[in-house]
Amino acid sequence: MNENQRLESTQVKPADKKSEKDYSKYFQSVYQPPSLKDAKKRGKEQVNYLKEFSIPEDMKNAGKGKRFLIRTYGCQMNEHDTEVMAGIFMEMGYEPTENTEDADIILLNTCAIRENAENKVFGEIGHLKPLKLENPNLLIGVCGCMSQEESVVNKILEKHQFIDMIFGTHNIHRLPHIVKEAMFSKEMVVEVWSKEGDIIENLPKVRKGNIKGWVNIMYGCDKFCTYCIVPYTRGKERSRRPEDIIEEVRHLARQGYKEITLLGQNVNAYGKDFTDIKYGLGDLMDELRKIDIPRIRFTTSHPRDFDDHLIEVLAKGGNLMEHIHLPVQSGSSQVLKLMSRKYTRESYLELVRKMKEQIPNASFTTDIIVGFPNETDEQFEETLSLYREVEFDSAYTFIYSPREGTPAAKMEDNISMEVKKERLQRLNALVNEISAKKNLAYQDQIVEVLVEGESKNNPDVLAGYTSKNKLVNFKGPKSAIGKIVKVKITQAKTWSLDGEMIEEAVEVN
Repeated sequence: MNENQRLESTQVKPADKKSEKDYSKYFQSVYQPPSLKDAKKRGKEQVNYLKEFSIPEDMKNAGKGKRFLIRTYGCQMNEHDTEVMAGIFMEMGYEPTENTEDADIILLNTCAIRENAENKVFGEIGHLKPLKLENPNLLIGVCGCMSQEESVVNKILEKHQFIDMIFGTHNIHRLPHIVKEAMFSKEMVVEVWSKEGDIIENLPKVRKGNIKGWVNIMYGCDKFCTYCIVPYTRGKERSRRPEDIIEEVRHLARQGYKEITLLGQNVNAYGKDFTDIKYGLGDLMDELRKIDIPRIRFTTSHPRDFDDHLIEVLAKGGNLMEHIHLPVQSGSSQVLKLMSRKYTRESYLELVRKMKEQIPNASFTTDIIVGFPNETDEQFEETLSLYREVEFDSAYTFIYSPREGTPAAKMEDNISMEVKKERLQRLNALVNEISAKKNLAYQDQIVEVLVEGESKNNPDVLAGYTSKNKLVNFKGPKSAIGKIVKVKITQAKTWSLDGEMIEEAVEVN
């Protein structure tokens, strides 16, 4: 274990016949919860870069004849973490299942970004309790971002003592050790690191499908937007070495993947923590575009770190997709300052202008929060006017939700839910209006679609995405799945396009 890390690890005994008050006292005497205060410290602790990972010998067959199930909540990073945990389980001999009643071990890989996400997880925890009562040998674990929150861990330990293990985002590679402790102990296993862990390469992964793949390029975030819990739950920014990323992408290309998406809480900050080389996201993308893979994307961007070199590289096109997700959150400079976004309305619009100038065919999507503390009607109107000016293709829109431990949670939430809902309704109406307008431009056009599979609503219809990330539904042979095909758009809808397949496209990088 890295001596530079602060490891919060213990085994917490079930409450048995203790009262909740007695249990709370016991818990406080033996358990040190993850510390948001410690998580905010951005010291110069060494982050080790470990090239190898292996399953301990005594755990290599621990799952033989057993099944695992992982429920994933939240962002693409959580999806990627689930792929890694699934890979570790498979190397331990477990087989996957989608049925909770068949599972020998169930993990909830959680999201902390909004209150609604936490409510879903606690609802699921409640649903799992009867399974645990019926089958005491069933192991249930909670991991992911929620596990990095003090209040969440306290709540689980005090009210859901049947949970067998809790671990966070920094120690996924320790899953075999955590499972072993949970198997052979009658006590709850809690292992949460307040300080971020090492970068571990060569972790096993079980990817979903063989068409599109996630490639993590960095961990953590140092931006500390006042409303966001992620810098606390994911730790400071740590970049993978470019040679390891490039080799992973080459490996996926050799396996026949058609698209990869580079992942990070803030991919634009990639490489800023390197001390031996000057190397950023633009440099990485410039090398990746030479690899024989049809499509490359990245998410999520922060406007503050989107530099001119990256724009120049994206303008080269080829297999670098012209869809850019650029969260703005608010169109008001005053609100952006309260959010600690570190850019203004004017600088955001200037960034978009530069991108549109150099990448004329670019499509833009964004994230927007309405009802942030102290947001006035005039400031909300600024958000609407910015949306009209940029003409985003679509947006993820949210009502502000305070997250315990963040600076914004201490602000007076002085906007009524009625006003918040009204603003969200007006914003969504604008989002729908412009999305429909943007999609109408595709009517009778021929587009290239990477076919991902059958439509969720109709097995006789295929579905896939264009280079600009537009969803297209069309009738075609099942043999088209996994290929890039040409589709003529016959009907433009607000959120998707319908079409008819013309031919298989020629892949040119």
